[in-house]
Amino acid sequence: MTRPRQWTVAIGVVMALVFGTALVIKIRPQIDLLGVGSAAPGFHATDLRTGRPTTLADYRGKVVLLNVWATWCQPCRVEMPSMERLYRRLGEGGDFRVVAVSIDEQDDSVVTAFARELGLSFDILHDQTGAIKQAYQATGVPESWVINRDGVIVKKVIGASEWDGPVNETLIRRLLDDRPR
Repeated sequence: MTRPRQWTVAIGVVMALVFGTALVIKIRPQIDLLGVGSAAPGFHATDLRTGRPTTLADYRGKVVLLNVWATWCQPCRVEMPSMERLYRRLGEGGDFRVVAVSIDEQDDSVVTAFARELGLSFDILHDQTGAIKQAYQATGVPESWVINRDGVIVKKVIGASEWDGPVNETLIRRLLDDRPR
């Protein structure tokens, strides 16, 4: 092989490695999809009752229904009462928590007014940055994840759900019966 041809091949190999590496870095988040069986990613949001920063670690050892929503989302408004009924039935004072994280860009007062209007007693958090959407690879709102006591996602729901229906209530009761490891 001639010297110019060797250089051409070497440059081609180097370019292929560079572009291949860049491609892997670009598509890796799409390959590592978050789903059932994945460890629930951490998040940071403000608890609107206390005004304190809150993370997923604050719910360690609990069964969590994590809901990402917004005040302008009509399906979110529709599903919230069923989440409230489920929480009142299974969660008050126990090991089940409904954690609804608003991604509204407005200030906390908008989210607080919404929760007050609907009479919500479960945890209302606010992530003005919307970083939780990226961490959980949410495609829109509402989107929900049921997380077991070990911090593993056991169910993902895109769109509104009837949370106090028999299927969801049975799942939550089964997870509550599983003791922490």
